[in-house]
Amino acid sequence: MFLYSSITKKVLMALAGLFLVTFLCVHLGINLMLLKNDGGRAFTEAATFMGTNALIKVFEIVLFAGFSLHIIFGLLVSVQNKSARPTAYAVSNSSDTSPFSKYMFHTGIIVFIFLALHFLDFYFIKIGLVAPPPGIAAHDFYNRTLLLFSTPWYSMLYIFCFIALGIHLNHAIQSAFQTLGWNHGKYMDAVKLLGSAYSFFIAAGFSLVPIFILFFRN
Repeated sequence: MFLYSSITKKVLMALAGLFLVTFLCVHLGINLMLLKNDGGRAFTEAATFMGTNALIKVFEIVLFAGFSLHIIFGLLVSVQNKSARPTAYAVSNSSDTSPFSKYMFHTGIIVFIFLALHFLDFYFIKIGLVAPPPGIAAHDFYNRTLLLFSTPWYSMLYIFCFIALGIHLNHAIQSAFQTLGWNHGKYMDAVKLLGSAYSFFIAAGFSLVPIFILFFRN
């Protein structure tokens, strides 16, 4: 009965989402290493560490569980809200919601589709479920990334998806704090500001990499 509660679903979704927010910072830090003019040495070292370290392998399981929980409970809450009332979160009020709140379901679907493509392009190749492109080894993430981001349509799709993720994060961070009861009036304005700044930082940071590779990398 505990897991069937609407509030329980929202709390679990919020906790999983905040965990994923931390992961995005780590992922972005590694991606920005692609901007270094070192032939991919720093990026490859980081990717190799992430792919071989025993603790990171455990973290991958936790990360997958986090994504799964967030997606599953996000869909359940969305369906439940639509069948009950238009309010996105029972603990929030209309005056505090982000203007992006109405697009949470749509941006979530876009991010989910992108995540599936991302797994197909990288993780499934790493574990051998998908064959790598000709001339590129399965664990050569550097040249695989250069190849993908040198393709205009892929780079544009990537940027579009991270803009959608930024919109999703802008409201999601505020909603997570509200759901967990951390929405005290004294610091909620700061939470909104930090959430907006973080979502812009993530969207712009991830978008910078394909733009740099597509237009400035020889």
